[in-house]
This record gives sequence, structure tokens and C-alpha cells, in this order.
Amino acid sequence: MSSQPGIVLVTTSFPISGDGSEAAGSFVSDLAEELAKHLPVRVVAPGRTSEREAWSEGVEVFRYRAPATPLSTLKPWRPVEALAIARLLSAGAKATRLAVAAAPTAHILALWALPSGHWARRVSRRSGVPYSVWTLGSDIWTLGRVPVVRAWLRRVLRDAHTCYSDGLKLADDTQRIAGRAVEFLPSTRRIERTRTAPLKNAPPYRLLFLGRWHPNKGIDLLIDALKLLQDEDWARIQAVEICGGGPLEPLVREGVEALRAAGRAVELRGYLDKAEAEEAILRADYLLIPSRIESIPVVFSDAMKLGCPVIAMPVGDLPRLIEDHDCGIVAERSESDALAHALRTALSGNPTAFEHGIQQAAVRFSLQHVAAVTMGCHAVAPKQTSRPR
Repeated sequence: MSSQPGIVLVTTSFPISGDGSEAAGSFVSDLAEELAKHLPVRVVAPGRTSEREAWSEGVEVFRYRAPATPLSTLKPWRPVEALAIARLLSAGAKATRLAVAAAPTAHILALWALPSGHWARRVSRRSGVPYSVWTLGSDIWTLGRVPVVRAWLRRVLRDAHTCYSDGLKLADDTQRIAGRAVEFLPSTRRIERTRTAPLKNAPPYRLLFLGRWHPNKGIDLLIDALKLLQDEDWARIQAVEICGGGPLEPLVREGVEALRAAGRAVELRGYLDKAEAEEAILRADYLLIPSRIESIPVVFSDAMKLGCPVIAMPVGDLPRLIEDHDCGIVAERSESDALAHALRTALSGNPTAFEHGIQQAAVRFSLQHVAAVTMGCHAVAPKQTSRPR
């Protein structure tokens, strides 16, 4: 066992090997494995039973028994569910204590604020090991609206060494609750591929939509925008690839059939796994994000790391990110005609103009950057044997 002080990640979202949930909590497992290149990592995570397991080289998992039903859906005013909540809170706190006591610990990182931050705070107060908290929208925009929970949340944030948020606006809102500085730090997943062929510098261009066919994701707005494009616009399009599935499938299929009947080059595919999604982004010259409601979709960070500019609606953090990095085009309004105008602008332009901004954004959203920030802010020293990366 290494004597080097390690880091303990406390989370409610982590995959369980062999149960088909490997995609769930993949960001946390990716982060743990990235951190393990530099220091020992112990993860406190839900499981079927309370147990201790080796996850990968340098990563050990301390499981706490969790109900199959997500904690956020349990109703504390129902006696049976209140008992399940109490057992979960007790099991998580115990697993956190065991993980911190198992070996020298430099820092505890809670992903996310509740209940993970609560467990981290309790153990920190007893052990003297500092902790930090990383918030999600559900922490602030859902739990933070409940008066009693908001006060609980404020204590967890106030006492933390560092506070992070998984969004720009979310960081602002977290700061208002915590009354302290909050740093934006994006959650991001490992990308297995890299772009080897350069972006096109002349049409025809390939456009890609990758996501759920749901009103929030704006797939209907995209279909309507494509119908507004004229022959001269379509002459600049190699193909529009639409991938995914969801409740708007009948509308999507009907819209695609109408576009094809008009001679438009539209390809329709179902859901893609991670490898297939990466290949689709590498084929594309622009990724389309027509969402009505969004913060920072994972496809945005995937596109940046795979060297693909985006065309997006002005929602969530996307306008700020795209403007900061000059990595795509933002529609003026979240309406189909505005999206059509943004598409025309992109088709008449050159994707290579965004290459520098995309490279900057790719660094900001890289796992290496996220791991470096967490180690740096926690004053956690990397292994002396680690090679520079």
C-alpha cells in the first residue's frame, strides 16, 4: 500500500462492474482513473451491498448499500421511505469514514453537494482532513429551493475548502447560496479518439444532431429550420445526420420523410453508443445543439475535444462558452427561423476559422485539466515518479 497521501472521492454516481451500468457515473470513474495516475484514489460510491473492492490500478472503491430507487425520488414523509433515507445516510457516512481512515488522506472531494458533501463535512470535522464540494444543478436548482435543505446546503458549502460548480450560471447561483467564491469546473468524460483529418475549408459540409428527440432538446425546431433552408443552402450541405430517439420520434420521422421527398440529404439513425457517437462527431463539420433548455450538454465538450465547431441556440451556458472560445455560432433566438439563419451563416463560412477556439475549449474540458485543478486547489502533490503530461 502506498504511503503517499491520497484523495477520497465521495459520490452518489458511480458504475457497478458487470451490471450494465458502466455508463452511469462514467465521468466520476474517468476522473478517478485520471487522478490515479498521480496519487492513490479511494472512491465512496453506492452499491448493492457495503463492501470494499479494487476498481482499477490505483483506485479502490468503498461501497455503501443504496436502495434501487434514487434518493431524490424518496419521500421522507412516508415511513418506509424515510427509513430507507436514514439507512442510506448512515451507510454513506460510515463508508466515507472507512475510506478516509484506510490510508493517509490529503483531501476529500464530494461529488455532489448532497448527500456527498454532508458526509465529507462530517468526516472532515472529525478527522481534520479538508474537503471540497462540486455542485450539480439538482443541488442548487432543486434541493436549494427547499428552505430547510437550503440551510443544510449552505453549511456544507460554507465549510468546504473549495467549491466548484458544473456550470457557469450554476457557479453564480451556488455563490449566492454559499456566500463565498465558487469556481466553474466542468464534468467531462474520457474521449478515446482524436481528429486526424482536418476540418473542411469549403462546402459541402456535414451537419450532425446527436441527442434525445425531446422538446427540451429542440429536435422539432431543427426539423423546421431545415425546411426553411433554400436550394442554394442545401447545395452547401453534404448531409444532415440525425441520431437518437425519444418521444418525438413520429414527428422526427415525418419531418425527415418530407425533407427527403424534397430531395434533401438527411440521414436518420438511432441511438449511438459512445464509440459510435465519437465517430459521428469526427465525420461532422458542425455539431447542432438546437436545445430549448440546456446547461452544458456533454456533446458540447465531446465536440470540442474531437475538434468540431457547434451551431447552438442561445440557452444555458452555451452563449458564454461559444463567445469565450470562438468555437461556433449561436442563433439570435431559440426559434426555428433564427436557427435557419445561423445554419446559413455557418454554411457560407469556413469551419477552420474556429480551430484555435476549439483547441482552447478542448483544454478547458479535458480530464487532465479537471484533475490538475482538483489536485492543485487541494494542494495534493502528484507522485514523484509521474512523467510530465
